[in-house]
Amino acid sequence: MTLNNRYLVLRHGHSLANQAHLIISDPRRGSQDYGLSAAGRDQVASTLDHWPLALPDRIVCSPFLRTRETAALAAARFLVPMSEDAALRERFFGELDGGPDLRYPDVWQQDALSPDHHYAGVESLAQVAERGWRLIERLEQAHRGQTLLLVSHGDTLQILLTRALGLPLTRHRELKPLATAEVRELLVPARARQAG
Repeated sequence: MTLNNRYLVLRHGHSLANQAHLIISDPRRGSQDYGLSAAGRDQVASTLDHWPLALPDRIVCSPFLRTRETAALAAARFLVPMSEDAALRERFFGELDGGPDLRYPDVWQQDALSPDHHYAGVESLAQVAERGWRLIERLEQAHRGQTLLLVSHGDTLQILLTRALGLPLTRHRELKPLATAEVRELLVPARARQAG
């Protein structure tokens, strides 16, 4: 698949969920509560002040409050339109939702074994990758020659970056984890584009 657009990914800034060490992955909760912390707003401002990549033409974000607030700060800085898309929502962590974030490694351990596991009712790697890549395909149909900034969550973006690189999804934790308010370019290697 040859991309018509350039894609940047931005993880939301430090959130009140991060501050409380909670897993907040249910859209009913995450879209209303647990926005950015004060530290998170500062992180996003710093990222925007030292923006290292091309300026975006438009922004697409997860409907969660922490990502909407991050995207709104970027949209105001770059004077570009923003929209929400549920394909960028947080990975659903099933029975672990609302619990302590120290349970993430339990899921990642299962991730390394299978892209299709549903340990504790968690959304599988394959499901997250599929919804993320379908969004890319839709954006490819709708836009050409633009720089699109996708504002989302740590696991969702790690999985999407892994899919774009053509790596097995089970290896998503081998990529350097995105820090809060970190931006990277989504790259598709030439061999992956040809196979696309």
